[in-house]
Amino acid sequence: MPPVRRKFSIRKANAHLREADPVLARLIDEHGSFQPRPSNDPWSALVRSILFQQLAGAAASAIQRKWFGFYGNEESTPTPEQILATSDEDFRACGISRQKMSYFRDLALHTSDGRLKLSRLNRMSDDDVTTALTAVKGVGEWTAHMHLMFHLGRPDILPVGDLGVRKGMQVAYGLTETPTPKEALEIGARWAPYRTVGSWYMWRAADTFTPDQSL
Repeated sequence: MPPVRRKFSIRKANAHLREADPVLARLIDEHGSFQPRPSNDPWSALVRSILFQQLAGAAASAIQRKWFGFYGNEESTPTPEQILATSDEDFRACGISRQKMSYFRDLALHTSDGRLKLSRLNRMSDDDVTTALTAVKGVGEWTAHMHLMFHLGRPDILPVGDLGVRKGMQVAYGLTETPTPKEALEIGARWAPYRTVGSWYMWRAADTFTPDQSL
């Protein structure tokens, strides 16, 4: 699958954000330009996003090495067919919980039977991508948003369900409390149509790893 091409100009995004919000102008000066890392492997990205859910990064990485290694290569994501052929016992031996077994199998089924056509996601609207991905067990809105931002290169995603983004808003805007998702939508409204870029700076403000680094 060819790499996803970024659909917007970072220069224009920075210019818009500087004009729209002096807080972001300061963050751009402090942290430099937005650095997207679009992926050409949406299947691996989704598998990893499920694997890393509710796990510390080091623990998830250790499980990943053991699980991927079970199929013969610690660096290679198992295929849908390999996942569907894996027994409960083998999953457990690799450290995969029963809940995540069901998530991986549902993702593999959706992919293998054509309900989820990963090659078509890049041609779909943001809302349609979210609908298609969240039809899979274990893939919620947060995972869909991360996929849109970091693997499809979409410019205008504001993941208000991400605590890091909201913590960044608290720090950047000097708020006494972490904003609610509704309040975060209001804060980020002025960033449109580059809310992905604005969100990236909120992770920077909170001094957290962005999902493209950890997933």
